[in-house]
Amino acid sequence: MISLKMKYGRDEMLAAVPNQHFMGFIEGKKQANSNTEEEIIQKALNNPIESRSLVEIVYPGDTICIVISDITRAWQKMSLYLPYIVEELNRGGVKDEDITFLCATGSHRKQSRREHSILLGKDLAKRFRVIDHDCRDKEAMVYVGETSYGTPVWINEIAMKSTHIVLTGAIVYHDLAGWSGGKKSILPGIAAYESIMANHGLSLSKTAGGGIHPKVGCGIAIDNPIHEDMLEAANLVKPSFIFNVIMDYRGKIGAAVAGDYIKAHKIGQEKVNAIDGVKIKEKSDLVIVSSGGYPKDINLYQASKALSNAKEAVKKGGTIILVSQCIEGFGDKGVQEIIQDYSENYSQEIELRNNYSIAKYTGYLIAKIAEDYKVILVSEIHPSSLKSIDIQVVTTLKEAIVKAKEDKKEPQKTYCMPYGSNTLPKLDSITIPLR
Repeated sequence: MISLKMKYGRDEMLAAVPNQHFMGFIEGKKQANSNTEEEIIQKALNNPIESRSLVEIVYPGDTICIVISDITRAWQKMSLYLPYIVEELNRGGVKDEDITFLCATGSHRKQSRREHSILLGKDLAKRFRVIDHDCRDKEAMVYVGETSYGTPVWINEIAMKSTHIVLTGAIVYHDLAGWSGGKKSILPGIAAYESIMANHGLSLSKTAGGGIHPKVGCGIAIDNPIHEDMLEAANLVKPSFIFNVIMDYRGKIGAAVAGDYIKAHKIGQEKVNAIDGVKIKEKSDLVIVSSGGYPKDINLYQASKALSNAKEAVKKGGTIILVSQCIEGFGDKGVQEIIQDYSENYSQEIELRNNYSIAKYTGYLIAKIAEDYKVILVSEIHPSSLKSIDIQVVTTLKEAIVKAKEDKKEPQKTYCMPYGSNTLPKLDSITIPLR
């Protein structure tokens, strides 16, 4: 038997599967970096890509807006790398009172002071002003132009009135934008709700019933309208500098890029592909996948990333077991509404086209996957919550494995994905183009 240990919230779940039909673990490369996390951070800041260093860019009297991710991205260890960025700014003559941290919440909820302390670390949280972006506060926005896709770009005025905007974050695969990090800190990060919805509406095909745009998905940049529209929005804002991390298999900072917000991010994409783009020779009958634990499985909204990645490794009609605690339930009313209030994919799509929201898109994506595959969710979500889209909810991984065998006459070829939110399976013949 093959022993499985899958992260579940802040704990783990154990189970075993027969080794006869086990096809292997799909996970990022386990090449531990010989440098410490601190050394990786410093090396990136000292060797910016196509840019001068931060200390050379800023001058005394400059005002700086540092854009940071929200609590759902706490895994990127902001409290570790932000002090180095502040130190660079201070060395350039920038005073603490001229630095503001703006949390790129996009359309997510606001955060507590305790959560700000987790993100920045206690010392920085005490020293600096931390503001949560509110995408619905139009009066706090500045209009900067329109993209070629027709997206009106309204951006938080705190950022736009600053001398320099410094973007921070992490680069992982993203099921809409191709990759997170980079331009995503601008749109949707600190953009108005109107801008966010216009951009994300590009995720659907041009005709009703056509479903998701074929070029929208993880690791896709070329001809991805979401990615290209976000990039145009960032070009209107022109951030001064970027610092993005790439996590390794241990959840530590395994690489980092800094410098020009386009060119540095592209190098980061290549690093992600090298670490988390995992080639497989064939698809399986069953994939057992974990989001990777808290906070990546804090709610179904976040857990959908692992589900989306897992489908790339399983045959149509196959089974996906998703291990995600989801202590905050659906995570957003939009996810719940699209799943529970609409009976099938076409009606869900029409509702999405008429009243688009990112949360509703996520609910639609989950429902679409549940239509194409048998999905079993190991979670604290109430079992009746997902009956409308035929997702079975159980409380243990062992129970899920038993259910996966039901009605199956033949043994199931099985993959295991311990860190599904990060890992993208790719058939050997498929390559991911970059732009």
